[in-house]
Amino acid sequence: MVQKLKAFLVTFLLIGFSTSCKQPQAEVSRVQIAFMADVHLSDVYGGFEDTSYKGVLNPANQKYVHIRTMKSQLHSTRIFNENYFAFRAALDDVVNRNIKYVVLPGDFSDDGQPYNIRGVHHILEAYSTTYGIQFFAITGNHDPVGPYATEAGKTDFLGEDGKPQAIISEEGLYSPASRDENPVVVTKDMRKMGYEEIVKALGRNGFLPQENYKYWETPFSNYHYEEYSYEHALAQSSLSHRSYAVDGSNKKLPDVSYLVEPEDGLWLLALDGNVFLPSGEEADYKKAPLERGGEYANIIAYKKHLIKWVGDVVKESKRLNKTLITFSHYPMVDFYDGAAQDLKSLFGEEKWQLHRVPDERIAELFAKEGLKLHFAGHMHLNDTGLRNFGEGAFLVNIQVPSLAGYPAAYKVLSINSSDEMEIETVELDSVPGFDEFFHLYEREYAYLNSKENEDVWSKEVLGSKSYEELMNWHLKELVRLRFLKKDWPKDFRDFMLNSNGHSLLKLAGDNEPDSTKYVNWSGLDMIFDFYRLLSADQLALEDIGVDRLEQYHTIIRAELSKLPGDNVDVDPLKADFHLFIKIFNSLLISEPSDHFMIDMKKGELFDLEKDFL
Repeated sequence: MVQKLKAFLVTFLLIGFSTSCKQPQAEVSRVQIAFMADVHLSDVYGGFEDTSYKGVLNPANQKYVHIRTMKSQLHSTRIFNENYFAFRAALDDVVNRNIKYVVLPGDFSDDGQPYNIRGVHHILEAYSTTYGIQFFAITGNHDPVGPYATEAGKTDFLGEDGKPQAIISEEGLYSPASRDENPVVVTKDMRKMGYEEIVKALGRNGFLPQENYKYWETPFSNYHYEEYSYEHALAQSSLSHRSYAVDGSNKKLPDVSYLVEPEDGLWLLALDGNVFLPSGEEADYKKAPLERGGEYANIIAYKKHLIKWVGDVVKESKRLNKTLITFSHYPMVDFYDGAAQDLKSLFGEEKWQLHRVPDERIAELFAKEGLKLHFAGHMHLNDTGLRNFGEGAFLVNIQVPSLAGYPAAYKVLSINSSDEMEIETVELDSVPGFDEFFHLYEREYAYLNSKENEDVWSKEVLGSKSYEELMNWHLKELVRLRFLKKDWPKDFRDFMLNSNGHSLLKLAGDNEPDSTKYVNWSGLDMIFDFYRLLSADQLALEDIGVDRLEQYHTIIRAELSKLPGDNVDVDPLKADFHLFIKIFNSLLISEPSDHFMIDMKKGELFDLEKDFL
């Protein structure tokens, strides 16, 4: 009896001790996290606080709106207006799926203007309060544009009579080019906010510790997991405690990276990838110029504290048995499926944002620090990159597409176990309100036509029956109005535009007996599908269609079967075509990017979708 009593007391004391100290928990499983990158929210129904200007009246609902012109949208890699509705539709889908965590890997606003940040705040607060969703955001290059607030404005809002409307934050920033323009509107709500204002507005979304978090730290915290308290974290959360020396000087800039544990066992690591350098004036900083290797090359050069912290966090996550998920705005792995060098050879190294392609050393560095899974945005494309360096060192980089472009989609991570991660890509098709401004765009179209503007966009855009169709039109017009003019070598562009499937098949040297079906599509169609593959990866296959894909594969097989002795390099146009087909093929044989599983022990990917062909 005495022995049993002693055993009971020992057990009781051990239990009491273990509950008073933080101990490693069992692994996380069956947790879902939604990732929505590059929302670029413009608060179309948000008001300006210091001016009587209301915007333009929307005849669809008799409300005033602040929207940008369709012309500006179709010349930009993102839309500015309809993504307001897409963001809400995506969040409604998250609610229906009962997902409680949403990550925003940067560019959640359109340039961090006060009225747009207020719009982001109101939406996040509404979904948090009503549905219990927790949001975790990190900064992108559009929020903030610079470390401190700067005066700014836009000249391409849609104004009265379909004319462009300039709205600026300070007198003198813009002078009208003609008497035909609408009067300039001045409001402080158009300035670009810096770190301090953005963190103050969105602090509850990961940037600052919250009482319900199990744990929270920054690269500059001086406490450990076992001694954590909310009060301790709060005392070290101000930006004055979260800064680093700039480029060897005594000047310091904020770094708002953080680690948060929203529930036992789950660690979310948010990395602030922005790098700013002094530009000569006091408190005047510019984005660090990008050399080869992308934004993470700049991080390695100027934010070494971040690299060390990542390694420390990885070690702690293993010690404490935490499931670590990392996200930032910028990619860590090549997002062009290994075709970056060929793209550079065909189009030139200054095109296609090739300077943003991460150097291979980036993935190796972070993989050898123990990082295994990273979610990024920035490029507005859907892609998966895997780099395996052996001995358990690998990195999977998930490129989350934008809600403001093709393909409009977000990612859902399902943590089935610490060894098995499932990724599903959710495309947006049905978006209530996506056509709410079409009547206003008709006014703009009429105005542009009256001016015989050569860059008039196609009115077929306004025939879109769904958000998905609108995003297809956005990319198609972007290719026609911008990319073909700026990115393509003239001779090769003209050659493709004057070709059709039949002539390209003959050029490849294939003797397809039923080649008449190739006449049904043009070289421009192939160029558009090329951009769809670049942007959407696997998600583009259904849009392109089985028949067209089979025809592309026939041309690819014929062209790539040519040997060096076939003189593919003698004729410059034939050489360019060969390189183009080589890139096209690389995009078709990429890693799975729609619905797939990650083996977190072996660093292997398993496609959960059947082959489209």
